[in-house]
Amino acid sequence: MSGKQDLLRTLPAIDRVLREEPLRNLSQQLPQDTLSHAVQELIASLRQEILETGQIVPPERLLAKNIAAVAAQYCREFLQPSLRKVINATGTLLHTNLGRAPLSSQSLRAINNVAAGYSNLEFELDSGCRGERFSHVESLLTQLTGAEAALVVNNNSGAVLLALTALGKGREAIVSRGELVEIGGAFRIPEVMEAGGVILREVGSSNRTHLHDYQQAVNENTAILLKVHTSNYRIVGFTKEVPARELLPVAQENNLILMEDLGSGLLLDLSGYGLEREPTVPEVVKAGVDVITFSGDKLLGGPQAGIIVGRADLIKKIRKHPLARALRIDKLTLAALESTLRLYLQPEQALQELPVLKMFAADPEQQKQRCLHLFERLEAESLAAEIKLIEDVSRVGGGAMPLTELSDWAVEINPLQGRTADLAKQLRTFSPAVVARVQNDRLLVNLRAVFEDEEALLTQILITVLKAS
Repeated sequence: MSGKQDLLRTLPAIDRVLREEPLRNLSQQLPQDTLSHAVQELIASLRQEILETGQIVPPERLLAKNIAAVAAQYCREFLQPSLRKVINATGTLLHTNLGRAPLSSQSLRAINNVAAGYSNLEFELDSGCRGERFSHVESLLTQLTGAEAALVVNNNSGAVLLALTALGKGREAIVSRGELVEIGGAFRIPEVMEAGGVILREVGSSNRTHLHDYQQAVNENTAILLKVHTSNYRIVGFTKEVPARELLPVAQENNLILMEDLGSGLLLDLSGYGLEREPTVPEVVKAGVDVITFSGDKLLGGPQAGIIVGRADLIKKIRKHPLARALRIDKLTLAALESTLRLYLQPEQALQELPVLKMFAADPEQQKQRCLHLFERLEAESLAAEIKLIEDVSRVGGGAMPLTELSDWAVEINPLQGRTADLAKQLRTFSPAVVARVQNDRLLVNLRAVFEDEEALLTQILITVLKAS
């Protein structure tokens, strides 16, 4: 016990630590309370370590100058923004954890123009009267999809919740068991329906659902026939599903709403670029589906948004629901979405200007040359690592096209000293951060989602980290 007490008495006073140079240098950048709190937390941690173990290794950690140095490092990290730039070298293009679709230069300019001052967000310049914010994109969406009306909210989960609540609260929605999906963050269709006050009526089995399953389930309390596109998984083998066009007569005969959640949402057919065939929003509208929901930040290539298109009378009802205000889109997202949609007015322009579409269409041979150049630069540095140029695949990500693999190339890096996981962490904690893929204890650097103007910086970061490690 005496040893513990001696060590506890060795702990310096907070004021003594605050007078050390590392913290004095930060006094002009951070309030005194923040510096004091950092020291308090560190001393409390050391005290707890002494009480639990009876020792501090090495004992120099108890010196005021060393405590100050550690606290100062914590405070310097506090000064850095938490949300910051990342170079995506994973080969996953719509990486949910890395922010999904990067925005076009047009969208960035639009955000800046709106953010820098005031805007006509909810103001009609012609009449001088109050307007509605979604009107800035509604005509674009109806023109691009063929729908009668459109509404935009903050994300697709919100769009599904809002549409179901406004159109089916207190009544039943019939859904195939094979479409009761769960997406990121444990967001489940059954729970969304429950939150919206909609009664779930499951039909069919997990792998096979037939038209007669829907027909037999319809009753006097049915309001909606719901289709959910399984954009983040596929059931293969002995399967059967009923397309929306076959459900349309059932909906019409029973005066029901036919609704489909497309998840990712495509405005253009991208199957010519090696992507699996997905239904486009215009195709689903043309098939007669009454209400369609989809995301803005996935295959569309824009900002996070939930888009609802469909029959004018139903969109009007959804728009008037009180939940619509709680889920409304903000002005910066709206500016980015409008500029993204305008690119689709000329499909060739969208393919050239939207970063995610350009990544989809990237030529494998060009990708090989980019990786070869990186490989040669790293090889020229005589780094303590085994470096290879290998064939690889890129993936769409973002809960879209789970079976699609795009032919690609990557640079494989195997450190001669230390663990691959440690190297990956050193890259992640660099500034700017580099997120690569660790696969079978190999570090793979895939350039498909790396912008060309990031390549030189990425190369230098790799060299710097490999030399340091």
